[in-house]
Amino acid sequence: MTGTPQQEEMSREWNYHPDLPLQNPSIFRWPSDPSFLARWLVKNWLTLSERVLMLALAIALWAFFYPSLETARSFAFGWIFQVWLVNLAMIFAVAGGLHWYFYMRRAQGKKLKFERRDMGTRNKLWDFNDQVHDNMFWSLGSGVLQLTGLQVVTMWLMANGYAPVISFTEHPIWFVLWLILLPIWSAFHFYWVHRLLHQPFLYRRVHSLHHRNVNIGPWSGFSMHPVEHLLYLSSLCIHWIVPSHPIHLYFHIVFQGPGAAMTHTGYEDLLIRDKRRLALGTFYHQLHHRYYECNYGNQEMPWDRWFGTFHDGSTEATAETRARKKRMFG
Repeated sequence: MTGTPQQEEMSREWNYHPDLPLQNPSIFRWPSDPSFLARWLVKNWLTLSERVLMLALAIALWAFFYPSLETARSFAFGWIFQVWLVNLAMIFAVAGGLHWYFYMRRAQGKKLKFERRDMGTRNKLWDFNDQVHDNMFWSLGSGVLQLTGLQVVTMWLMANGYAPVISFTEHPIWFVLWLILLPIWSAFHFYWVHRLLHQPFLYRRVHSLHHRNVNIGPWSGFSMHPVEHLLYLSSLCIHWIVPSHPIHLYFHIVFQGPGAAMTHTGYEDLLIRDKRRLALGTFYHQLHHRYYECNYGNQEMPWDRWFGTFHDGSTEATAETRARKKRMFG
């Protein structure tokens, strides 16, 4: 941190935050910088990054755990139950594992943790009076069920030729390119769905359930109202139109499901021997959970900057966000 007055003022409100104001890491910034794009590709795809881990999990799911497309040609309880069970175990393992590491074992203490507070307990705000139990209920209930439902329909469409399917051997360039583009598509879809959910009618009835999590943890990411789950997971419908391999679909599923737990840990990075080994949450999205009407997208994409909803961590941006919230909700 730089020690400027703004940094010192902001630091009193948080346990940790990166240097402020937040810079622009968008790959769509102009003028284009080829060296920046190259570093972005290396960081995300040629090192042990969050996306590489998610892709490795998707390949393992395709090879060993999910039923084959041949099995999915007709709807049957057996293979559908198998998909649900795998998804349940996957969400439980990722969100539960991160929760155990950061909040039960406390392996990192509060190093790089944005909020000072722990998860909420003994509070009627939460179902079961407990934040973690509340988040687990919505994640493992509505979340896993709807993730499985959209996946099952998409697998059936692929298996019967109603959705276009490709192979790596026939289309190697598109196979690799689509892996890179899927997170970008998801970020674009998420921004506009998220803005829709922040309209007062839907916010009060739907999205406010997710926003009970001001102080977020791994179980918070996929904890949503059933209507929000449907809108959020509709991103998967792109595979009904764009040629894909099952690995693309499963990578997308991991990105939408377990990926939400990874980005909502409440910590910026995973530390091993005090060295940053894996990027997880971002202060960018933490600001959204604190101030609501800002940073609807993610920091790699330009949508918040282009459409005037960017919070850079400054006190001026906080004032603008609060004014926007007052205009929206009266």
